Amino acid sequence: MSWFRQMIARERRYRELAESVREHVEERVAELMDEGMPRVEAEFRARKEFGNMILIEQRSREVWQWPRVESFWADVKYALRRLAKAPGFAAAALLTLAIGIGANTAVFSVVNSVLLKPLAYPRAEQLVALRLDAPGAAGLADFSTGLRLSSSMYYTFAEQNRTFQSVGIWSRNTANVTGVAQPEEVHAIFVSDGVLEALNVPAAVGRWLSHEDQDPHRAGPVMLSYGYWQRCFGGDRGVIGRTIQVDSQTREIVGVMPRGFQLVQANFDLLEPMALDRNRQILAGFGNQGIARMKPGVTLGEANADVARMIPIWMDSWTNGPGTNPHWYKVWRITPHLVSLKQDVVGNVGSVLWIVMATIGLVMLIACTNVANLLLVRAEARQMELSIRAALGAGRWRIARELLVESVLLGLAGGVLALSVAYGGLRLLLAMGPTNLPRVTEIALDGWSLAFAFVLAVMAGLFLGSIPVLRYARGKTVAVGSGGRTASVSRERNRARNGLVVAQVAMSLVLLVCAALMIRTFAHLRNVDPGFTDAEQLQTMRISIPDSLIADPAIVAQTQHEIADALAAIPGVHSVGFASAAPMQGIEPNWNLIFKEGQANENDDHPPMRLFNYASPGYFRTMGTRMIAGRDYTWADIHGPALVAIVSESLARELWGSPQAAIGQKIREFKPWHEVVGVVADVHANGIDQAAPPTVYWPAKAGDYKGDDAIDFARAVTFVVRSERAGNESFVNEVERAVWRVNANLP
Repeated sequence: MSWFRQMIARERRYRELAESVREHVEERVAELMDEGMPRVEAEFRARKEFGNMILIEQRSREVWQWPRVESFWADVKYALRRLAKAPGFAAAALLTLAIGIGANTAVFSVVNSVLLKPLAYPRAEQLVALRLDAPGAAGLADFSTGLRLSSSMYYTFAEQNRTFQSVGIWSRNTANVTGVAQPEEVHAIFVSDGVLEALNVPAAVGRWLSHEDQDPHRAGPVMLSYGYWQRCFGGDRGVIGRTIQVDSQTREIVGVMPRGFQLVQANFDLLEPMALDRNRQILAGFGNQGIARMKPGVTLGEANADVARMIPIWMDSWTNGPGTNPHWYKVWRITPHLVSLKQDVVGNVGSVLWIVMATIGLVMLIACTNVANLLLVRAEARQMELSIRAALGAGRWRIARELLVESVLLGLAGGVLALSVAYGGLRLLLAMGPTNLPRVTEIALDGWSLAFAFVLAVMAGLFLGSIPVLRYARGKTVAVGSGGRTASVSRERNRARNGLVVAQVAMSLVLLVCAALMIRTFAHLRNVDPGFTDAEQLQTMRISIPDSLIADPAIVAQTQHEIADALAAIPGVHSVGFASAAPMQGIEPNWNLIFKEGQANENDDHPPMRLFNYASPGYFRTMGTRMIAGRDYTWADIHGPALVAIVSESLARELWGSPQAAIGQKIREFKPWHEVVGVVADVHANGIDQAAPPTVYWPAKAGDYKGDDAIDFARAVTFVVRSERAGNESFVNEVERAVWRVNANLP
């Protein structure tokens, strides 16, 4: 730190140097006066012999100086004084730059957190999502990103692969937790062997679910998420070994996952073992998501080839039961489509984010162009000063540096203010933005965001100063005259400013056109009939009745009926209904082959697959979904032996030509024929930007009273209550009490 001490002592040394110079001059004056020379003449003679004292002092001072640094620092101080003398200009420029840089920094933080950062798993580049394509499965591509894995596929891939270290499957569900506080429905994820091993994130407390925990003959242990552990157990490390009631079964807590851990893109409260019984698996059951960790050095192409090799092995190793053809699925032409886990998490949001980034970048260019025009006007006002400086010997670089220092200072100051704009923008995004944005919990201002803001501020400053520099730092004086010459100079000045205005208008026009197209799209979406009405009056809640709580399916149906009646009795409620999933709820849809009676290919084993839902009486009326033909379900349809169905308008038109023609027709899944008694309007179940899928609405029961299959009912359903009080806290409390009057163990 000798240089720092040298800088502190420099002023003292300057004084000592000046005193030494004066002493030398005085000594020479004394010598001349001793020789008889008058003092005035002696001083003149001594100074002449000694030379330019100021120049000598200046050159002597250079021993303790960094000329370039100090010259630059002088430019900085001069630029700061000039900005302080023009507070209006400084405020306008800083605000413009702060908004532009802040918006770009906020969007970059999203892009960086979502797209650029690796996933928060060790060696995440080895992780892949096990996806399958089935181009021969008609209708599958209409409502799904592909074919998911069956449990038998998992066993085949785990046992026969040559390219993976670990393979596992998982699925989302809900679970009822009782005995901790009030009954609560929580997010649960069922994981097979290999899932946690593939992700390779150690537990924060306790241990992972082990191979022995995957026993289908007992209630296995559970792991907690960090958030659920903090919320319900206060972060008590002694929670390991305690038991909780999950779906009316006693489960031991064996571990807690670390803060921020997500299973791929899914949040959860509980991790439960999937506990598959290998001896009871069949070919079908394509409802699981797969994950694998590739061996070191294995490429994605090699992994895809390995899975393609195993698909015939899977069909040779399993069946769908006696008398079925194990190679039936060859017509689906199942092929692997493995993707990196990061691509699976991000999905197609990447293209949207890059478009947003480009758009905000264009806004930044417009802001910079605006400020550059202001700086050009300021430079023109300094024309006389710059001309004098050039005449006194200031070169091109000296003038250019002074202009650039001012603009870069503006950029850096705007960058500092932009951090608060970016922070506020991210907070607003997290509070009001789309909840389905992947990795949203990881979005934050980090070191990369700060570096991006700094680089952008410097680049903005250089861009702002480059135009005045090109105009006024050409190494020659600016002519200042009158008459025709003044008019010529004026035209030159205006040409630069007009060029900036033209560029600004052009970029603004591009943004304006894009904004108009987006507004047009938004207006179009606002006019789309979603298939239900007055969403602000709909209160929804999810209720699951596990067989460990109520084993008899008939009692499940009776309980759901009693809950609907209890909800209908609440003051202000107009109607109540339930279904296995409400529109846009984000629950994975049910799908299967749907046959119609009387068609030429009635015995065809490969009709298109369709979505299906389970609905109760009153559900369509509560949702505001129009009944186009026929009738709604009655409770007699639910509790009695009637085999009936309701279909959507698009499916009715596709199969029978018109909604009216569908009434009385029969359809089936892999069960007896059901008579179509009603046709309802199409519902945009996946969002109004997606086409309304053709859908079958079975009554809220599965199975039939004929044959050997036992009757069953949909155990996890979404209740929908129509009331002007929807969303009111007191109303929600009344809804809870109504449910608990029917069964106190239901969350």
